[in-house]
Amino acid sequence: FTPSLHLLTTTRSYPSWDSSFHHIFSILYSKCNSRCPSCTSIEKKRWFAEGLKVIFPSIFPNDPSLFFFPGNSGTKLVTSSGDTTVRIWDFTKGECILTLEGHSRAVWDCSLHSCGDFVASASMDNTSKIWDINSERCRYTMRGHKDSVNSIEFLPFSNTILTSSADKTLSLWDARTGLCAQTFYGHLHSCNHATFNMKGDTIVSCDSYGVMKFWDVRRVTPMVSIDAGPHPGNQVVFDPSGHVVALASNDGTVKTLELNSGQLSSLVGHEDEVQSVVFDHKAEHLLSGGSDGTVRLWS
Repeated sequence: FTPSLHLLTTTRSYPSWDSSFHHIFSILYSKCNSRCPSCTSIEKKRWFAEGLKVIFPSIFPNDPSLFFFPGNSGTKLVTSSGDTTVRIWDFTKGECILTLEGHSRAVWDCSLHSCGDFVASASMDNTSKIWDINSERCRYTMRGHKDSVNSIEFLPFSNTILTSSADKTLSLWDARTGLCAQTFYGHLHSCNHATFNMKGDTIVSCDSYGVMKFWDVRRVTPMVSIDAGPHPGNQVVFDPSGHVVALASNDGTVKTLELNSGQLSSLVGHEDEVQSVVFDHKAEHLLSGGSDGTVRLWS
């Protein structure tokens, strides 16, 4: 993947039933590479392009985060919501099959364990929760952040959870106990998002002033800080190689950082704040979604 990108295509979200366009807060790729025959009845809720399935939170009202279940051909999805719930959806049935309740305020983000049996959620109520899908109960409530928990992520194939918070910190948690194992200090402003690279040895985070920080998981201080502000960074993501980082910015651009050269570039195309970015599994494309109601594919 190279940061020298151009806009490949733009797709506008379907209008809601009241004919108004909604912000797109989260986008993701499914590992299923073909259209599932059972999904034709909900085609208005999905787009298919080059084996890509895009799910729009406007179909699931107030849902700022989405996550496909591992396996099952991409037919199940978990969402977090401003209505304080976490929901699991089955596309073959076209309905919600499980609602997890327990947070007292909006749930900003969710993440699935790689085994598919546990969901972690991050909430504006200053807590995170680990849910056991089989028992349909909350297994642990993780307390420690002093402000809204804005993002949450399982390290793949492990019991480690990463959270970022408006209290300016990141934390690592042990999903087996629900206890905090490490806290990272260094951001001067609300931390909006954080994620691991594929190796799991480096974390990148972004804050409300557009500053990105890179962390060695074995240390407590940031390795590098990159100022991509002054506008807030909403989401940050590594490409599969770990050599390129993309940032969804409130200034309407997608920032790309080539780590080897330190080159910071801007992808211009959105007409409003960019809320979400994701690389495809082969690092051939970058997908972005924004408050202008569009999804844009960069190549």
